[in-house]
Amino acid sequence: MKTIHNMSILLLLTILFTSASLTVEAAETGFLNRTVQIGSETYRYQVFVPSGWDKKQKWPVILFLHGAGERGDDGFVQTEVGIGTAIRRGVARFPAIIVMPQCRKNIWWTEDSMQAQALGALEKSIKEFNGDRERLYLTGISMGGYGTWGLATKYPGKFAALAPVCGGIRVPRAVRPPDASLDATPGTATDLYAEAAKKIGATPVWIFHGGADRVVPTEESQKMNEALKAASGNVKYTEYENVGHNSWDKAYAEPELMKWLLSQKLTASSAKR
Repeated sequence: MKTIHNMSILLLLTILFTSASLTVEAAETGFLNRTVQIGSETYRYQVFVPSGWDKKQKWPVILFLHGAGERGDDGFVQTEVGIGTAIRRGVARFPAIIVMPQCRKNIWWTEDSMQAQALGALEKSIKEFNGDRERLYLTGISMGGYGTWGLATKYPGKFAALAPVCGGIRVPRAVRPPDASLDATPGTATDLYAEAAKKIGATPVWIFHGGADRVVPTEESQKMNEALKAASGNVKYTEYENVGHNSWDKAYAEPELMKWLLSQKLTASSAKR
């Protein structure tokens, strides 16, 4: 009987250890396919989970907004330009949950519906991967740079830091809504850059732009840099001489960018839910 009892205990321990091992092995990491439901629409997005992910600790979360060329509904192509490429080139530099929604064709991140799905994907990822609401970060390239400024001004205090790349405030005429009034003159009471800087306040910002960008005028980032400085903001500015529109490869390869970004933190009382 004693032998049978010992064998039963051994069998039970084996089952427990096996179950624990399977649980560890089942943890998903890398680029993962996900969906979010907003109203009647289902949106595909990707979320990158680092190999060291552990549900027992809280993780910083980065929301990345892609450029106009990656629009669609396949839920994947947005990982092939910008931060997704940087992750694949140096995965160890990105110890964070990185959420990559996809904007639909013929629309911009500045539209309410696209902002809603981006924030929906962010919220789902925070809950699924134990994201830290005091360490939420926002970055984007080109059209996504505009989206970065747009979300930051619409939801001030939500993100602990911003890293807009070759974006801007004044949306190009070709994609403006018919009723948009975006011709304010700098230095007036309706200066768009000053208004945006006022809303962003003390949120740390690191701006990147190519000095030879012919798609999004470099002046867009220069004006925001000056506006933030005038508003006593916390801003860093990097302009790459003789670099065209693709300044994101250089920006996301910056050795200090991720260190700087992930070192920023909201206070517990100011973290928005």
